[in-house]
Amino acid sequence: MKDPEPTRPIHYITSVGLAPYYTETSTETSLFSASDDKPRILLMGLRRSGKSSIQKLLCSCVFHKMSPNETLFLESTNKISKDDISSSSFVNFQIWDFPGQMDFFDPTFDSEMIFKGTGALIFVTDAQDDYVEALGRLHLTVSRAYKVNPDINFEVFIHKVDGLSDDHKIETQRDILQRANDDLADASLERVHLSFYLTSIYDHSIFESFSKVVQKLIPQLPTLENLLNIFISHSGIEKAFLFDVVSKVYITTDSSPVDRQSYELCCDMIDVVIDFSCIYGLTDAGSGCAYDKESLAIIRLNNTTVLYLKEVTKFLALICILREESFERKAIHEVFEVDTSTQGAVWRPVSSSGSNLSGLKYAALNGGAV
Repeated sequence: MKDPEPTRPIHYITSVGLAPYYTETSTETSLFSASDDKPRILLMGLRRSGKSSIQKLLCSCVFHKMSPNETLFLESTNKISKDDISSSSFVNFQIWDFPGQMDFFDPTFDSEMIFKGTGALIFVTDAQDDYVEALGRLHLTVSRAYKVNPDINFEVFIHKVDGLSDDHKIETQRDILQRANDDLADASLERVHLSFYLTSIYDHSIFESFSKVVQKLIPQLPTLENLLNIFISHSGIEKAFLFDVVSKVYITTDSSPVDRQSYELCCDMIDVVIDFSCIYGLTDAGSGCAYDKESLAIIRLNNTTVLYLKEVTKFLALICILREESFERKAIHEVFEVDTSTQGAVWRPVSSSGSNLSGLKYAALNGGAV
């Protein structure tokens, strides 16, 4: 009689929340609080700095993609624009786009109401323009917000860097960082920490930077990262990401450094899976879902790299990067199955036997063979 297979560890993932509005819940539908008073991420900056383009790109999803060129024809924002990211995404919060001419000293500007419930403030500067005025507005914005809510995460997007050379990008970032921190030191605000990102709407940098902003608002991030560290240490996988499929925000990754190319490969893979499934995975009547529990894809690149995508929940995907030799050694059998029939999600390593991949489902996109 065959010996029973040893018991494998089971890792439970219950819902996790977004600071400062964290609500314990027994469902796995949303990462963040489901209340109407959702956490806020504010987009601020001067006129024509690119705030509205960023908002539209972030709030358009992989099912209804907006191209960067379409955002060039957006009108300037003349009032606060609010977008709710919740109904079709695992992340659940609001993005508020503020007009560049906003006057903080206007009696109608209620800084207490606006900044009190804010998790992150993103200030957008135009790297191709004279940013002296922008730095003055940045200092005014940060000092005003910090007095109301010292827990806000302050992020600076040095935007429109696509037109700059690599050396110019580095020099611009260094100059803005130095000036901004000097202004804070002069105002005795050394405790305020600013994070700086080089962004453009013409590549994936805006999504990668926004992912890092969102991650700072997840109290359970170290736990999620540790789970992925355990996962890759037992599977031979080089890099693993947990992606929100709709927004392309990666919720977490393992502790190894993230390089831009790996992130871009993962984003492109999500596009391939969704586009392929929309064409071949739906019924003739167009019904069904382009991304569901059957969604699975394996892509082999010509440099011996293998990309593996597996649905985790209806909004999340686990994307792994590994070498072909590791894949052939069946390292991928450690990919976790997800059982959502219980409260929260349960990850189990898939049981396996033998030395080939016969125990795995063949690569499929929404049930269709690849």
